Amino acid sequence: MRWPVVSLPFLCLLVLNAFAEDSAQVRVADGFECPVGRDSSKPYYKARGFRPNGHLGEDWNGAGGGDTDFGDPVFSTAHGIVVFARDYRLGWGNVIIVRHAFMEKGQTQFVDSLYGHLNEILVREGQAVSRGQKIGTIGNNQGMYPAHLHFELRKNIHVGMFRNSFPRDFTTYWDPTQFIAAHLSMPAGAGLLATVPTNTFPATPPPLVGTAMADSPFSHGPATVPTPLHRQTPFKVDRFSDLRSEK
Repeated sequence: MRWPVVSLPFLCLLVLNAFAEDSAQVRVADGFECPVGRDSSKPYYKARGFRPNGHLGEDWNGAGGGDTDFGDPVFSTAHGIVVFARDYRLGWGNVIIVRHAFMEKGQTQFVDSLYGHLNEILVREGQAVSRGQKIGTIGNNQGMYPAHLHFELRKNIHVGMFRNSFPRDFTTYWDPTQFIAAHLSMPAGAGLLATVPTNTFPATPPPLVGTAMADSPFSHGPATVPTPLHRQTPFKVDRFSDLRSEK
């Protein structure tokens, strides 16, 4: 069998295209902001905050409580690219994850923002978004919860929807309010473009935290065991787990 003769430039183009599928050019964040209340139409409050080894994000509610904020706009916290936008069902419902690049001490860093329990998803995977752009609306996961936005900021861009496979602490997560307060304005990044890795989420659950080897590409250091160690895949379905206080 004779293989076709392919020119070197053509081979280089194939290689570049292969790598292009795993990265994207995005605007570097010029600041981060709260994902609700941008239009000042109504006040919001943080009903539940971030707690390491507990609640791994923040729950934002309209001041009226209940479902009074159902359908309210959810905004991207910063410039970025959508890397996940699907109905994940279980206790999550509609979820969007946006990946951001930002400058910290002269170095390009990445962070994922997650928006959960949405009523509507208004963006698609691979779409570039701007800070303050409306990307979805607040929902209640088909009546599973009172309407609210569950919001996370993740240092580790490999987590995706396999949260139980990663340390549930500051090695994986930022406290959203603290992070945003420290990054409200970032003029050093304004107008810059960065190459952002994409397709970093595993297709199947990695080893659970506590069973992963310390040198696993997903462990980010020595493995730690959360208490209790959840062994379901990928999440335990608990009707009010997102609202219940951690013991």
